[in-house]
Amino acid sequence: MGHWGLDTIPWASFDPGRVDPGLIPVIKAAALVEGNAADYVRYLRAVFRADPDFVAAAERWGEEERQHGAALARWAMLADPAFDFEAALARFRTAYRMPVDAGASVRGSEAGELIARCIVECGTSSFYSAIRDATEEPCLKALAAHIAGDEFRHYKLFQDNLERCLRKQPMGRWRRLAVALGRIGEVQDDELASAYWSANAADQTYDRVRHARAYEAGAWRLYRYGHVRRALGMTLRACGFSAQGHLPDRLAYWAHRYMVRRAAKARARLAPPFSGAGR
Repeated sequence: MGHWGLDTIPWASFDPGRVDPGLIPVIKAAALVEGNAADYVRYLRAVFRADPDFVAAAERWGEEERQHGAALARWAMLADPAFDFEAALARFRTAYRMPVDAGASVRGSEAGELIARCIVECGTSSFYSAIRDATEEPCLKALAAHIAGDEFRHYKLFQDNLERCLRKQPMGRWRRLAVALGRIGEVQDDELASAYWSANAADQTYDRVRHARAYEAGAWRLYRYGHVRRALGMTLRACGFSAQGHLPDRLAYWAHRYMVRRAAKARARLAPPFSGAGR
């Protein structure tokens, strides 16, 4: 486990007057994704069954992820007492299924799988850092800071194992970049859209495009340039490229502009009233 627990969070200082209503649906969806860590552990256990040391590390990682889900759910239920986390998690697990019984990585190799895991941790560490810096609610600020710290450690865990794996399974930088870009593109798949729907809009018919758009409207508006720049640097390092210099700075600048514009367009396209469109 990490260096904190549910009792570490100053729940007594929860301040409903400082809650951003547009953040509540995003936190609910994040609680479901984090709370579903058991499926990811099962998948990683199958992919890396010949590597007991990594499997043990993945088990510990999964426990920390489930703690994230429990803590986020507790905050969401303070912000919205009507939120039923267990019911929403059950809906999510029915709506979205990972290839948990795959005998091999869907990325084509163990190295590819570890690159993909690094990319996920790039995204989550930047996401919780963005929440930490955007919220004025003290419980959520403390919680997001703890989770962001965990996700940075998780990135290092997967990066260290990637370097070890690459010594046995060499993979060129451009191939690694292709795997990373593929995983980034999966942000548009059903996971986040299903989580958003399960947590916030189960009374509606599931629409992947519409519910992914609702998630983006609420989440992507939180990012600042520094969050994007750090995530880009972590991505480049996982792929074997330098994270320093003018080019990464410019790439981060344009990526941030893209996210801001996309979030604004998503909000504009969501005809009110629609739960969680953000502010």
